[in-house]
Amino acid sequence: MRVRSVAELEGWLSKPSPRLVDDIGALDGDILVLGAGGKLGPSLVRLALRAVSAAGTRARVVAVSRFSEPGLADALRDDGADVIVADVADDASLAALPDAANVVFLVGAKFGTSGREHATWFTNAYLPGRVAQRFAGARVAALSTGNVYPLVPIAAGGCTEDDAPDPVGEYAMSCLGRERVFSHFAELHGTRLALLRLNYAVELRYGVLVDVARAVHAGQPIDVGMGHVNVVWQGYANEVTLRSLRHAACPPRVLNVTGPETVSIRRVATDLGRLLGREPTLVGAEADTALLSNASQCHRLFGYPDVTLAELVERTAGWVADDLPTLGKPTSFQTRDGRF
Repeated sequence: MRVRSVAELEGWLSKPSPRLVDDIGALDGDILVLGAGGKLGPSLVRLALRAVSAAGTRARVVAVSRFSEPGLADALRDDGADVIVADVADDASLAALPDAANVVFLVGAKFGTSGREHATWFTNAYLPGRVAQRFAGARVAALSTGNVYPLVPIAAGGCTEDDAPDPVGEYAMSCLGRERVFSHFAELHGTRLALLRLNYAVELRYGVLVDVARAVHAGQPIDVGMGHVNVVWQGYANEVTLRSLRHAACPPRVLNVTGPETVSIRRVATDLGRLLGREPTLVGAEADTALLSNASQCHRLFGYPDVTLAELVERTAGWVADDLPTLGKPTSFQTRDGRF
């Protein structure tokens, strides 16, 4: 089924499952979302709002961001969120935020790392410590990334949470720094923490599938050197993030969040080419290793994603063919040296 508008897509992204409604209903206190203006933030805030409404609780959903996108703050306010326009990197602004029993941390920096490594480390490793101190008594779900793992053989099935991190490049190193700093303050203060290693969230405006589909549609070459990836529907990733608040623990709970498949870029490009009526131009050869995660533990806790890879490929092709809006933020999934 084709999705034909941003409003329809947002409705799909923010539809809560009965399991999410049950978990939100069992939480006490408000939900504070830091970084609510980023790629995942708006749909996560809307999902939380709908889950709170369905659960019948009186919890507030507080969305905090600088909100650089025009109109986004007003739109979330109209949806029912308590919106605070603030830069959490500013100590006074951070201190002025309301207390909340549940905190979702989505703040991060990835692109522009090369040449601005100091700013990346500030955002990804120093700022989490300030947030962890400010909300020491809360349950915290903090977004991390599968980039903290090394590239592994395709046949290995991806890294599990028991595998030692071995990040490639300064972006990934700084993300491991975020995890370590959050974990330090969690153990210092007894804070319940869930660390979510996500790769790669996809929706119809953003993600690996959009990157490949747009290249196929435009006749641009697709480098298959990083020949395999993991992807997961962003609605599922958002749901897991919110539900993980109930599983936050001290020491921290670490979870890989992604889909169950090892996805071949060559296969996806071929499928998208068939749907778009274009022959993909593939260059290079698949390496023997890739950035891959095994999310079996996540699937045991929360179930499998309810949107399949085939459905995502088909709907992405329709969205790109209809020339509907994208976020204009390529994932750079092809990068193997960690330089973003």
